[in-house]
Amino acid sequence: MVEPHVLFDYTGHLPECPTWSEGENALYWADILEGEIHRYHLPSATHSVLSFHEEVGCFALREKGGFIVAMRNAIWLTDKHGLLQRKVCDNPSNPQLARFNDGSTDHRGRFYAGTFWGPGDYNGAMLMRIDNDLTPKVIQCDIHGHNGLAFSPDHQWMFTSDTPNSVIYRTPLDEHGEPGMRDDFRRFEKGEGMPDGAAMDVEGCYWSALFDGWRIARFSPQGEQLEEYRLPVRCPTMVCFGGDDMKTLFITTTRENMNAEEVAKYPLSGAIFTLPVNVAGMKKSPFVER
Repeated sequence: MVEPHVLFDYTGHLPECPTWSEGENALYWADILEGEIHRYHLPSATHSVLSFHEEVGCFALREKGGFIVAMRNAIWLTDKHGLLQRKVCDNPSNPQLARFNDGSTDHRGRFYAGTFWGPGDYNGAMLMRIDNDLTPKVIQCDIHGHNGLAFSPDHQWMFTSDTPNSVIYRTPLDEHGEPGMRDDFRRFEKGEGMPDGAAMDVEGCYWSALFDGWRIARFSPQGEQLEEYRLPVRCPTMVCFGGDDMKTLFITTTRENMNAEEVAKYPLSGAIFTLPVNVAGMKKSPFVER
């Protein structure tokens, strides 16, 4: 069994949204609670950080350069230095109670971002999509904490997870990429971990970071667990594929809500891990503006 290895000497607070840049041979990720986007250039082992004025839930690289960034209050277009250029839309949830969380792009280059309902008293979060002409649209509700966004290789299915509710959903997409009614892909029992961020491989299998579960799991298109990879930390947050052959899995983890004793016992909590795998991951489109 292959073992995960630390990418470099770094631990964050709440690293999320790992994003591979094929052209740069670099890994990007957000530290949500620190309001940062990080970049690690693998050939030169160079680490750089962009800081923002509020939490960065998720982002995507833009085809034109720079980022589309979902922060607590709004979604913005920025340049490559993180300078805000244009506000795309406000947070459709109450930003005092729900911040943006997980997000990504589809094969059409549209950006998706979901929120996380902070109070936890009901499913008050939403998933929205930013179209190529920058039109925002809420496409799903009845969510506690949106995560796990990924798309099947044939573009016919959208996968999401609701982490606090311990469920992965599957939603059919029509020929225009519009969602139908979602249904359960897989539910998790207590002790299995909660499905957090995810990625899709070229065989149509769904890789999920199981928060509080110490592991990454790979599921078939029918929801059967095919493989699992154990981690030396309790809370992985998300995975993405990268590397020259797209067969390296990058794994973000967190130390959020951990006391000093637990951090001392598991000091790699918050690190970025790499894991060689035998199947290539799906490449992600940048955000495309028209």
